Amino acid sequence: MNELLKKSATEQSKALRSKEISAVELTTAAFERINELDEKLGTFNSLTKETALETARKVDEKIARNEELPLLAGVPLALKDNMNLAGSRTTASSKILENFVSPYNATITEKLLNNLVPIVGKANLDEFAMGSSNENSAFRKVYNPWDLKRVPGGSSGGSAASVASCEATLALGSDTGGSIRLPASFCGIVGMKPTYGKVSRYGLIAFASSLDQIGPFARTVEDAANLLEVISGHDPKDSTSLNLPVERYSEHLSNDIHGLKIGVIKELMTEGLSEDVAKAVERAIDDYKKLGAQIVEISLPNIKHSIGIYYILATAECSSNLARFDGVKYGYRTPNAQSLMEMYTKTRAEGFGPEVKRRIMLGTYALSSGYYDAYYKKAQQMRALVTQDFIEAFKKVDILLSPTCPNTAFKMGEKADDPLAMYLTDIATISANLAGIPGLSVPCGFDRDGMPIGLQLLAPQLHESKLFNAAHKFERANDYYLQLAKI
Repeated sequence: MNELLKKSATEQSKALRSKEISAVELTTAAFERINELDEKLGTFNSLTKETALETARKVDEKIARNEELPLLAGVPLALKDNMNLAGSRTTASSKILENFVSPYNATITEKLLNNLVPIVGKANLDEFAMGSSNENSAFRKVYNPWDLKRVPGGSSGGSAASVASCEATLALGSDTGGSIRLPASFCGIVGMKPTYGKVSRYGLIAFASSLDQIGPFARTVEDAANLLEVISGHDPKDSTSLNLPVERYSEHLSNDIHGLKIGVIKELMTEGLSEDVAKAVERAIDDYKKLGAQIVEISLPNIKHSIGIYYILATAECSSNLARFDGVKYGYRTPNAQSLMEMYTKTRAEGFGPEVKRRIMLGTYALSSGYYDAYYKKAQQMRALVTQDFIEAFKKVDILLSPTCPNTAFKMGEKADDPLAMYLTDIATISANLAGIPGLSVPCGFDRDGMPIGLQLLAPQLHESKLFNAAHKFERANDYYLQLAKI
């Protein structure tokens, strides 16, 4: 492998600016790495080589003219395949969109292209971002670069695996209930879900619109902070987009955290936690004490209801959002229909996979006449209580800490026949989406099998700088981020 591919985005940027390597050479090296590994990993649904090399050439032209480069220019990035890139296939890993070619760019894609970030391809995911293991793709499974018998986490498994395996230096994922943080934890990298509304969702294929948020994957906290800066900002095309100035997160990374109050979430440190994960998190807490942070125990009494709330609200929104895939406007249409109703029914039966169908049915039931008040309305009321728990907690502490997941990456197929066991892997991550707060997973050790463990940090809305600062200090106090998957 080209040694430069192992470097962080910050280090690659320096190498480009010093003319140690060209952007075309770096991007070409990324494609060589993808060609070497993709059959084993299943990371990409499609590659966008022409677009990436065209962007890389623009970077080299700027360097030749000694012009200032935008942030992260020339650094190879993988885009989750539920985000639109004009002229490329955008499938959401579903048969129903298998041959859909996007006619327009998502807002985040425009921002990447304007910053001259080469997009190397569209990363595989659980179909329509529904899953925790990346076994639900209609095309092929994604495998964990640390152990090819294990899952990479979902739904953004392809994005996380591409960064962990050095096929790409950066990636974007979407997080509805942990779909960035969980794969980051399983793959030993940094993954971050920003405050709801911080990043435009225009051009993201919707799953659950009140929960979805786009965020960065990287091998270092600094790279994740810089990528969030590139994709953040107000967008009039997204009514939920926050009209706030874009922050320079990297300026706050080295702030002293002496006296920072960190709350350990009591409910996420008890039953169900694997011994190795518990030990790694305890070590992380000790590291924060050495860095001068104050550690206190915090209770979030309603967090235990998060899974139930989430699987009513998310499935209800999924049922509504996925109604547009009917075989009429675009996407797959069954060739064997004698009437309009038969065409709708067969198209959706043939086009959607089992997990997507399961969630559509759950959501349709929750929204149906006679059950709306009993399920959907109650879930919204409980969501308010979960959010209030966080508001009260942040009056006492600056950030919250927990494991990202109670366990490390499990074996392929281990939970495939037990949807409830699969849903429980998101127990620590879902509440942040319900409350709309930012959350980050940073590597904090390895289990007895050498699989990565993630530490989750949560902050109040719009306090991403505080989150990056605390994560960066922890990261640099250890060497976990320097250890790469030996694939």
